[in-house]
Amino acid sequence: MRYMGFLLVILFVTSVVAQENKIPEKALCSVCSLKGAGHGPEKVRAHSVHEGQAYYFCSEGCKKEFDADPVAYLPPVFPRPAPAFAVETLTGENVSLKDYEGKLVLVDFWATWCKPCIEMMPNLQKVYDAYSDKGLVVLGVSIDEPKDRIKKVEKFVEKVGVSYPILVDAKPVPAWHMFKVKAIPALFLIDGGGQVVAQWTGEIDHKEIEAEVVSRIGIKANSAH
Repeated sequence: MRYMGFLLVILFVTSVVAQENKIPEKALCSVCSLKGAGHGPEKVRAHSVHEGQAYYFCSEGCKKEFDADPVAYLPPVFPRPAPAFAVETLTGENVSLKDYEGKLVLVDFWATWCKPCIEMMPNLQKVYDAYSDKGLVVLGVSIDEPKDRIKKVEKFVEKVGVSYPILVDAKPVPAWHMFKVKAIPALFLIDGGGQVVAQWTGEIDHKEIEAEVVSRIGIKANSAH
């Protein structure tokens, strides 16, 4: 048994060394690509090995960010249990995923300072309008800083005019931390059983979201375009 354990350690180290000896000259940065950066392959300036797989970075800063929380930068696994998150309404009432048990829930993490988030919201409204009567729930969760948060969000909602619920991430353990969000907009589709079945971040085509919603609800696409 000791020999087998020693052999496994040797095989793992050999695998890691092999990975390190095959560092490409250019590659997609595992951190920047998740955040939606469209700069394509760049010169590899750092790398890490996680569970035998090599990941490449355009800077030491990106490597440090990855090493601090590698799971957040790995390709998402579907389906997977959604975190038992809780957020608040603009009047301070609690809202949790349990409140929408059996529903198809689309959670959108956004902020008033995030231009892509704001540009996405009218399209989310169209998806909501088209499928809310079929069981779709859209939750817009603001991750704005606590200072003047409610005032900023209320003013923004009045200006944009979306009708789906707008909430604030005000709990001691923020929902966006639980979902390991590293860039916004970040959207997560959760089925009626509480499983994350799809997610999007960065540059998002709302038609992809609609297609996934349609596939889950089991109807033909209609007026969300």
